[in-house]
Amino acid sequence: MLHRHSANLTQHINLSQQVRFHQPIDGEDMPSFDVVSEMDMHEVRNAVDQAVRELGTRFDFRGVDAKIELEEESILLTAPEEFQIGQLKDILRGKMASRNVDSRALVPGDIEGAGKVKRQRFTMAQGLDKDNARLVTKVLKDSKLKIQSQINGDKVRVTGKKRDDLQGAIAALKNSDLSFPLQYNNFRD
Repeated sequence: MLHRHSANLTQHINLSQQVRFHQPIDGEDMPSFDVVSEMDMHEVRNAVDQAVRELGTRFDFRGVDAKIELEEESILLTAPEEFQIGQLKDILRGKMASRNVDSRALVPGDIEGAGKVKRQRFTMAQGLDKDNARLVTKVLKDSKLKIQSQINGDKVRVTGKKRDDLQGAIAALKNSDLSFPLQYNNFRD
């Protein structure tokens, strides 16, 4: 009985040596990362809350009906005069900078006048649209690095054979003069 069992075990070992495991397809095991343009909504909410608190303590806004409101996808500034809208904008951008939120992701709307109140809405750009994704791939191609970039919806996937090439790609994007904020995530080695 023991002899027959050991023969089956030997046969099983021989079969397992013949099995070939999945070999990675070209490009599947290459390091990669994603280039995205997102805003951390938690930090945006904190920045707006801090701006509202500062607005309550500012002497030049005492007795003035001025507001900073966070909505779903936008921030609404309300004040009686246009120059006060500019001051609210400065307060908001300062608080966003202190929270490490890039204010370039805020797309300003027109200043609207409704009676005695002026309003300006800032929409928060989330994700890369097609035109911005093309600009990112153009910057990467102009950098002459040995990398590939591919647009995937609202992000750009960058792959390369070496980690150094990917770090060079990040440096090229940081040194470019793109007018929108970029983040780099999903790094795979």
